[in-house]
Formats: sequence, structure tokens, C-alpha cells
Amino acid sequence: MGYAENRGEYWRGRYKICSGKYGTVTDANGNPARFATKRDAVKAANDAEAAVRAGKWRDPNLGRMTFGDFASRWYAAQDLAASTMQNYRRRLEEHLLPAFGESSLDAILPGDVLAWERSERAAGYAESSLRSWRALLHLILADAVEEERIPSNPAARRRGRGKRTGRAQHRAPEKVITDALGVLLIAERAALLSGRDDEFVAVVLMGFTGMRWGEVVGLEPQFVRPGGVRVEWQLYELDSGEFHRCPPKDESRRTIAVPAWLVTLLKDHLSRTQPKPCPCHQLSYVFSGHRAANGVAQQPGPRLADVARRAGVSVGTASAVLNGRDSVAEATRASVQAAIADLGYVRGMVPGNLAPHWRRTGFATWLFQPAATGRYPRKAPQAARPVPILADPWPGVPVRGRNAADKSEACWSPIAAGLTPHGLRHSYKTMMIEVGAPATLMDEQMGHEDGSIGARYSHVTPGMVRLLDDGLTRLWEAALEERRAMSPGSPVAVLDRLLRPDG
Repeated sequence: MGYAENRGEYWRGRYKICSGKYGTVTDANGNPARFATKRDAVKAANDAEAAVRAGKWRDPNLGRMTFGDFASRWYAAQDLAASTMQNYRRRLEEHLLPAFGESSLDAILPGDVLAWERSERAAGYAESSLRSWRALLHLILADAVEEERIPSNPAARRRGRGKRTGRAQHRAPEKVITDALGVLLIAERAALLSGRDDEFVAVVLMGFTGMRWGEVVGLEPQFVRPGGVRVEWQLYELDSGEFHRCPPKDESRRTIAVPAWLVTLLKDHLSRTQPKPCPCHQLSYVFSGHRAANGVAQQPGPRLADVARRAGVSVGTASAVLNGRDSVAEATRASVQAAIADLGYVRGMVPGNLAPHWRRTGFATWLFQPAATGRYPRKAPQAARPVPILADPWPGVPVRGRNAADKSEACWSPIAAGLTPHGLRHSYKTMMIEVGAPATLMDEQMGHEDGSIGARYSHVTPGMVRLLDDGLTRLWEAALEERRAMSPGSPVAVLDRLLRPDG
């Protein structure tokens, strides 16, 4: 039974928690309650002891731990993939700790969570980001409930509550996709922006296999095989700049069925580039970075336009010489080759040591986005701007350096405004549907897992793979034919060979 403790001017209620351990009745703020009469103190102590016997008692001190302290302990106890740990840390440090870090766990109320969410939304953050931050907050507080530090989870959203427009309120914007021709044109522009063929091959690979970005960056030559590309690893870029070699997302190791023309494209790329082991993993990768490594001094170096000016010809003519076209007069060819020798021009090479791997932002922001939209993104002090190009040869060669806009003759129009590298994964799934691939094969290609009973009794057959390969080949050949109708050649050497009648 509980009892009252005389404290002179007031009474405290005391109750038994377990053998040799007693607790004090507390008020709503967690402080020892002060009762005016002995009877009131005894009654409160008896109620608390009854809660202990019923298994409903909770130590009031548990909830007094701050969210910051609990979150730090919670994070340290996790044993997850490096990419997941990085994302958790970033969300905690940038969004959750500034809002709740100093609050005790039992002081965080559902209204506080809603107010925080509204303030983040008003700051312009995307709904998808808000959902991921709230999901982490819910996860951490759910573990606090599990430890009985708080009685309920204030981040839990009751079904149908707090919504003005139902489920549609949180739907993401429509995903931008493209077709086979769009993939080809974006790949060509990306190669023109980088100055080498590697980006053409990489974009085509993403568009016709649905490989994730990390899977493409982490693709090793040994996994390019006849009829398929094996996905065993990915390279995930951490905030520190380190590339972490880890299994693909959701352990989705798989062999992607690949048409013969794409395997040939990859094999030719490997023969041309002869990949060397990278310094970070001592492993060879199919693709390397396109910019100089950090800390390497970058010299401007001669460009194709410099060669053309020295030889007194157009950039298109200089490109034709490099591509080995027969339409150039022998005297002109000799003049261009002499200019190349005089300037020390090497096509597709960035002066200095190249970084071993693409940086996600470098590729997406400065190659893929301008290729898809025709515009460079904003970078202080410059505003977003069209990609300046020399009109000849088609589709135009980007102009770089000072006064590039003044020297340009045209700019690119958008191919698929808003498309991202991940959008190529959506595009690939759409192309598979278009050619009639069965759902079982599509899940296998994408690395998705269907847990339904129907999927358990469905299996991929060689006939399904042939159907997909034939369909993707038709789309690719049609895209090449449409591109050939636009212009019979290309400044990108690998595409120029494909566009030739005998290519």
C-alpha cells in the first residue's frame, strides 16, 4: 500500500515499485507532487501502486531525456548501410535536431510535430523530403515508445486527420520520361558537353537497362557479358567524397538481359578506354570521371574550335577530319592535322589526371541536365542560361570559355525538360511495357521484388528475354533512323559510326 510522507508544509505520496525501490508521485511537469492533506497523498500513492501492479506504470524520469540525447544514442546503435546512415545523419542534423533537439521526449506533442511540418513546407521543401524527415522522426519516437520513455508516438499520423484534400495532397509531381529517340539525343548532347564518347555510352546504357546511377558508376568490366550485364555492386558517394562499394539497393543483385547491339557498344567502349584500377578500390570500372581530380591544376587546353581557327576551317570540317570522313579534301585534311599537331590537341581528354569516378552532381547538373533541357543551371553569379553552341555540325558543338554566348550561333532546344538520370529508369520501364514484356521479366530487369502468390509461380523464360531484346532493338533502330533523318553524321565519333549505312 502507498503511504504519505510529511514534508512539513505539505505531504508527498510514496509507493512501492519493486522490492527495495519506492517512487514519488509526480505532477504533470514531472516534479514531486505537493498535497495539502495526508489523505490526498495516500490516495495518489495507492493509485500509482495499483498502476505498478497492473503493469501500466512508467518511470516519469524516462521521458525527461532530451530528443537530442536520445537521437544520438539511437543513431549510434544503428548498423545499416553507409548510404542509409549518411541520410539519417543529414536529416537529423539539418531538420530534426534544430527543431526538437532541446525538447524532452515527453514534451513533444502532436501539435508541435504538425507546426514543424508546416514551417518546413512554408520554407519550400518538397513533399517527398518532408515525408522522409517525418518518417525518421516517427521511427525514432517509436523506439522511445518501445523503451517506455513516452506513452505514445506524437509523430504518428491518425488516418484521415490533418488533411485538407485527401491522398492527392502528397502526390509527387508527374515523373518526366522520354522515349528511345530522346535517350539517344540526350546521350549525344552529354557526349558533346563532356568532349568524349563515354557519356554517350553511359546514358544509352541507363536508358536501355534501367540501371540505377550507383550501379552504372560501380559497373566493373567483368560483369559485361554476352547477352547481359550483371549487377553485383554499386558505388555510393558519401558526403565526405568517398565512394563506398556496397551491394545494390535492396540487395537487388541481378543479371539484366541486354540486346546484342548494346553489349557491342559496351565492349567497343572498353576496348577504346582500357580501364585502369582506381586508387580508391584498386578495381577497374567501365566508366570514369570526366573532370580533373580534386587538387589537380586544370589548364584550359586547346579545343576543337581552336584547331578549326588555326586551320582556317569550320568546326564541322575539323570534326569531319577527326571522324575520318571521305568528303574532306586532302589539302584541308592536311591543314587540320597540322593544326592538331601544332596545338597538341587530344580529342576527348581533359588536361590533368581525371577523377576515377563521376560525381553525381557533376554528371547530373553539368552534363545530363543541360543535355536534356538545353540550359545550364544557375551558378552564382551566373543565372540559368541556354547552352551556347556553334551550329555546324548538327546538333551543334558547345562553345566554352569567355564570351561563349557572343561567339555562339545558336542554342539547344529542350528534349525532355525536367528529366533526371533516375527518370531514365522510369523511361526504361515504360519502354518494356510498350514492347509487351511480361511483368515477371520487368521486375527481374528492374531489380524489384513482387511478393504476391502469383509472382511466386511466374518465372522468366528465354522466350520472354528474346521478346524484350527484339522489342528494344526495334526501338533503337527506329531511333537511329529518325536521328539519321535529322543529320547523317554526328560530332560524337561512336554515334557517327552507328549512323553510317554500314554501321
